[in-house]
Amino acid sequence: MEKNLIERLEAVVTRLEANSIITGRGFPAGAESIASSDTEVLDPAILAFDALVENSVRRFVSIGEKIGGSVRDVTKILEESFAVLRVLLITGKRIKKPEKSAVPEFLKPLNTCVLKASGMTEGRSVSDHLNHLQSVANSLTGLAWIGYTGKDCGMSLPIAHVEESWQMAEFYNNKVLVEYKNKDPDHVEWAKALKEIYLPGLRDFVKTFYPLGVVWSLTGNMITSASTSSGGASPAAPPAPKAGSLFNSDAATSKHPKQGMSAVFQEISSGKPVTAGLKKVTPDMKSKNRTDRTSIVGAGKGVKETPSDSTFKLKIGSPKMELQMGRKWAVENQIEQKSLVIDNCDSRQSVYVFGCRDSILQIKGKVNNITIDKCTKMGVLFTEVVAAFEVVNCNGVEVQCQGSAPTISIDNTGGCQLYLSKDSMNVSITTSKSNETNVMVPGSGPQDDWVEHALPQQFVHTFKEGRFATTPLSHSGG
Repeated sequence: MEKNLIERLEAVVTRLEANSIITGRGFPAGAESIASSDTEVLDPAILAFDALVENSVRRFVSIGEKIGGSVRDVTKILEESFAVLRVLLITGKRIKKPEKSAVPEFLKPLNTCVLKASGMTEGRSVSDHLNHLQSVANSLTGLAWIGYTGKDCGMSLPIAHVEESWQMAEFYNNKVLVEYKNKDPDHVEWAKALKEIYLPGLRDFVKTFYPLGVVWSLTGNMITSASTSSGGASPAAPPAPKAGSLFNSDAATSKHPKQGMSAVFQEISSGKPVTAGLKKVTPDMKSKNRTDRTSIVGAGKGVKETPSDSTFKLKIGSPKMELQMGRKWAVENQIEQKSLVIDNCDSRQSVYVFGCRDSILQIKGKVNNITIDKCTKMGVLFTEVVAAFEVVNCNGVEVQCQGSAPTISIDNTGGCQLYLSKDSMNVSITTSKSNETNVMVPGSGPQDDWVEHALPQQFVHTFKEGRFATTPLSHSGG
């Protein structure tokens, strides 16, 4: 009797929480009554989802509240997003399958949460828990699996969508694990709890109840797009989608990002005077008339230019991301592009990344060879290579291998972080003229932390028995 009473009280609390989330979210008409229906609460899928929230999400939230600050705030957004997803699960069984143009309207409440999390990442530094915020913001795109309406909708199957979305989030989540491994166990538990929500939590839930997506109603109401519901009137232009928006996948995988020279031509054609912001050069500002400069350079005042400095002074060309001659993917001059994706590739193709800065590239599938050349603060996630992965003339790159790679070569690079998978433990790593190279390998168990290994950059050469013997230089603390 007492157990049944507790279950009924929990059901009432769940309905109240769902109704509070619905208010102001733009859900379809009647969603309030749908979310609070006793029939839906007793649905096995909804009960399993409530168990996932209770066991995994609530634990994650409690750790976030313990940490506080921006971590607590973004954790609350994740909790809110799962509450919104619950309402969409119930709503999806009561409406007809939406048309492709109406899917954004159906996902609008969820997209609001994703944009809120993405907005928290803007203008922050790593010291302000940026990696925590990026982990959550990227993971929330995995909830969009509910928008899968068929093989022609442009999305992967729900299970694959959850796994692929987590791969991008894991890139930042691993940074949290590494940064706080020996500093604060709460942050480590926070990162582990976040992963458990999606893998295996959400993935297994989708696999059990929605492997082919939501089972839509045949007799329910039809959701229409925003333009149709407004009587054909032209709606106000929405804000530009941010990095974590559910509806910017086209921009993320575009072969020709709208920046560089296209942005220049757009500014010229805007009708504004192109010289309006230019300053007039007066005679005293010309080099030949400057009195504070001489043609003699004093000894010791010159700064020797290092190979790493030259990467910042390269002339930046137009951004490029295209398949050339059907054999080579060229990714060039991408600046601050966090969602670059190459898919539909095969083992005969190679990938060449050149002159990119502060960007992240994900390569799905097996390719023959990958080369990263003259890139700065570049992150690369790849599944598998047949021949080799090469890093040349780079600064501050991070590479994560999710499958296997026989050879990884690092040449003339300052700062390289490698994340290996269990399938790539037999890799051969070659380094030359490089420093600050660290390799992260997974622990022996699924719950174990990553183990960091620093590759030596200094060596001792001794002449013994007619030949030189080379050993890494080891530093011991006294």
